[in-house]
Amino acid sequence: MNTEVLDIARRDLNLNGYLDIEVDPAIDLFAGIERLKKEKNAIILAHYYQEPDIQDVADYIGDSLGLAQKAEKTDASIIVFAGVHFMAETAKILNPSKKVLIPDLKAGCSLSDSCPPLLFKAFKEKYPDHAVVTYINCSAGIKALSDVICTSSNAKYVVESFPKDQPIIFAPDRNLGAYLNKVLGKNMLLWNGSCVVHEIFSLEKITKLKVRHPQAKLIAHPECEEPILRIADFIGSTTGLLKFTQTDPSKEYIVATETGILHQMMKASPQKTFIPAPPDNSCACNDCPFMKRNTLEKIYLCMAYEEPEILIDEELRLAAKKPIDRMLEISARAGL
Repeated sequence: MNTEVLDIARRDLNLNGYLDIEVDPAIDLFAGIERLKKEKNAIILAHYYQEPDIQDVADYIGDSLGLAQKAEKTDASIIVFAGVHFMAETAKILNPSKKVLIPDLKAGCSLSDSCPPLLFKAFKEKYPDHAVVTYINCSAGIKALSDVICTSSNAKYVVESFPKDQPIIFAPDRNLGAYLNKVLGKNMLLWNGSCVVHEIFSLEKITKLKVRHPQAKLIAHPECEEPILRIADFIGSTTGLLKFTQTDPSKEYIVATETGILHQMMKASPQKTFIPAPPDNSCACNDCPFMKRNTLEKIYLCMAYEEPEILIDEELRLAAKKPIDRMLEISARAGL
């Protein structure tokens, strides 16, 4: 590869978070990505919230639990993570000898950003008798301060793995923590963090939408605020929402989570109607601006140049891996 071209690419990467190189419009990106997968023994892992083209080119599509499980088991030499930074970081924590790439380093997470490690460490030190359960949507620094990680798919099992009298700090999502407190009868101490995508749904607009679609069921992710969850017909993880729409007899659904999941819902149940729950702004749907930073062009470039790469300090990696391993063990015992 031309060294000068690569140096320019890395300079552009530092400024933009991705390889800012023009892709020849004549290139068939789908074919090019498939070719690079074979040449480099690479696998593309994609979250449900990615754009449809990325989901269609991925080798595996899932929620945070499924992606972590797949990352742990893959034999690929290169993992291309089409998601946000904490997800790619988790893949690197589990695969130190593999090259982990992310199409855009600035594909971050508002929930992860709401819990800085230094502030959380000081908070944790105030409650030395509390165990720390942390939602996977957080940085490696927060994972390293945790006793066990959870996802929305396994959170109930993780919380219930502790003795009933064990006091718990739950971070960083206050809405998921409040939902778990309610359904499990717990009184966990909650960190005051939230996801911008799930906090922006409009109760008023959803109520009006339900009037216009009286047969539609409202299904919601537990990161949504309590007023939305209160009127939901079903609450579940991203995968849980998808499975519910496949087995439930209803024909219409109002979906209160990031709109990317609708692609898989429509593919699995083409005879059904899926309506994105409206946010409290001028948009008709609710997209995660971080998830949507990834594009097919960026995936092609990051595979071709093998940049941007996720790197992590070994001491931090080992500290962050322990609570992830514990989560995976609990999930395996629960049959998840």
